[in-house]
Amino acid sequence: MITESVLSLFGLGFVSAGILSVASKFLAVEEDPRIEVVAEALPGANCGGCGFAGCESYAAAVINDPNVAPNKCCAGGPDVAARVAELTGKAAGAADPMVAFRRCVKVEGNVAKKFEYFGIKSCAAAKLIQDGPDTCKFSCLGFGDCVRACPFDAMWVENGLVHIAPAKCTSCGTCVRTCPNAILELIPRRSRVMVFCSSQDKGKAVKDVCDAGCISCGACIKKCPAQAITMVDERIHIDHKACLAYGPSCGEACVEKCPRNILRCLNPEYIAEAPEKEPAKYPEESHVADLKA
Repeated sequence: MITESVLSLFGLGFVSAGILSVASKFLAVEEDPRIEVVAEALPGANCGGCGFAGCESYAAAVINDPNVAPNKCCAGGPDVAARVAELTGKAAGAADPMVAFRRCVKVEGNVAKKFEYFGIKSCAAAKLIQDGPDTCKFSCLGFGDCVRACPFDAMWVENGLVHIAPAKCTSCGTCVRTCPNAILELIPRRSRVMVFCSSQDKGKAVKDVCDAGCISCGACIKKCPAQAITMVDERIHIDHKACLAYGPSCGEACVEKCPRNILRCLNPEYIAEAPEKEPAKYPEESHVADLKA
């Protein structure tokens, strides 16, 4: 009886294996060999900056979907974009290089502590307790979640603030997605102006906790001739495309009008060529701000 049962199972297994073998040949989905070639041309960082789960997913999408551009690999830059365009027969197009920017100057603003935090050294964890230990609940928490998440070692924490090395930043956006206070933002490297604050509070509420924060007075919005400045999610937002298209003929009127000097000029040359690390500089030392201040 046992022998018959064992033989029956072996027979059933053999027949099933045969059916699966035949099915695998007739139902097989052929993969475009170019997908593997494109994947090999990509840097393999799997950072997600292209908007896909990883390099292989992007390779498959750029081959199979005519609407997926070949220049989405921010980690690879123009050289990889040109190679992917060549392999896919698509036009690479011109992408405006981006860089991560920190919207917080809490050291300059003398932001105090509400309490001493002794928990897990994580921004996400600290945020759960009274919106974090800083009196400004929108500040950089400084525990380095973004630093640990960055695939390119382009960030570090100093004096409770995260700093960014523009030369290493590939604009993958991993840090932006990681920050619980949304103080990190991707902006064009050639941006002319930027708001160095992410507070969603107004007026006195800001002044009570920070000497430098944006009070959302709206003066910059009224003064901008390009209409490139708006209020989005209770904080100042700059449409850099509109700002750059209008050009410098406005004389950076928004910067001049800001009563808190928190909307500031940027130095595109420095952003593009900055060294990996140097001592922090603050706007009181130079009106031309850098991304690591």
